[in-house]
Amino acid sequence: MKTLNIGLIGTGFMGKAHAIALKAAPTVFSLPAFPVCELLAEVNDELAAHKATELGFTRSTGDWRALVEDPKVDVVDICAPNFLHKEMALAAIAAGKHVYAEKPLALSAADAAAMVEAAESSGVKTLVGFNYIRNSATQLAREIIASGEIGELVHFRGRHNEDYLSDPTSPLDWHTCRATAGAGALGDLGSHILNMAEFLTGQHIVEVFGQLQTVTARRPLPGNSGGFGEVENDDHAQALLRFDGGLIGNIETSRIATGRKMGLAYTVTGTRGSLVFDQERMSELQLYTSEGPEGRRGFRTLLVGPEHPDYAAFSPAAGHGLGYNDQKIIEIRDLVEGIVSGKPLYPDFHAAWRVNRMIDAIEASHVEGHWTRV
Repeated sequence: MKTLNIGLIGTGFMGKAHAIALKAAPTVFSLPAFPVCELLAEVNDELAAHKATELGFTRSTGDWRALVEDPKVDVVDICAPNFLHKEMALAAIAAGKHVYAEKPLALSAADAAAMVEAAESSGVKTLVGFNYIRNSATQLAREIIASGEIGELVHFRGRHNEDYLSDPTSPLDWHTCRATAGAGALGDLGSHILNMAEFLTGQHIVEVFGQLQTVTARRPLPGNSGGFGEVENDDHAQALLRFDGGLIGNIETSRIATGRKMGLAYTVTGTRGSLVFDQERMSELQLYTSEGPEGRRGFRTLLVGPEHPDYAAFSPAAGHGLGYNDQKIIEIRDLVEGIVSGKPLYPDFHAAWRVNRMIDAIEASHVEGHWTRV
């Protein structure tokens, strides 16, 4: 069987999720090529060697540039912090490698544009890790919307709220600094729901009106030094949306939403029905249709099962449910198929650039106090 040698950069939460998915994908799906965990890069040789053993990679290096230039690596998988994405991706593209990167693609739309131009000029394949769109329930929701089952779309409401920085005594880290993260909750979590809005509706967001707020303006410096530092980006954000198909809507996002652990959710309203989904109940989709006697209408809970997209590869029975890492496994399947067959990949760098443009527009709207074009 043809192989694809993967070079993974970064082994935090996302790096481990990618490693799990790379190992599991061939056991779940019949792939046109076998993804080989060839080379792993971390910040130094010792950590890289330890993580390579732990995650099942053949070789390791403490220099990501060596990974990018390695002739055996076919795909560079970037799971490093946001501020490193551009440099790593451009180096990988220059070396003729396909690139699989986590979101957001870059710190700004301008940086993302440079990455798009390089990728499209070189002809390499790209994929960005907006993995929540690969949930079977969300794929089902898109099918229902596209079929016209709930009628013409009239409104989208989305949120992605978590509480990982709800404690004001949590120290500063790279997520809270503009130079390393760019936008705060808007870039980290809001990027997912903005991509989700376009994926589900099939429409592009063309205008936004945003509002951002930093609730905890100062946080302890890491390392128990006793000092404090300034938080440089948003703790939560919201925006009104206008779509190119006439749809209107709104999104909200927060990293201080106490009690929300994976609070990505959406409501899509149409002229003949609506859909409601919450990622904390990720194998359930709520469907309302305006059919039958009015006194018998109500939301139905659809439990995801083998009749729905990609579920049967994991389980033959409905109601058993999928998990977070299963979304990444589906993403790896798409990556491998796209590279081997030449099929378009989504979201590629170009689609992720759209998300960066939306983030920039929401931030600009907040500063300027008016609707802003994307």
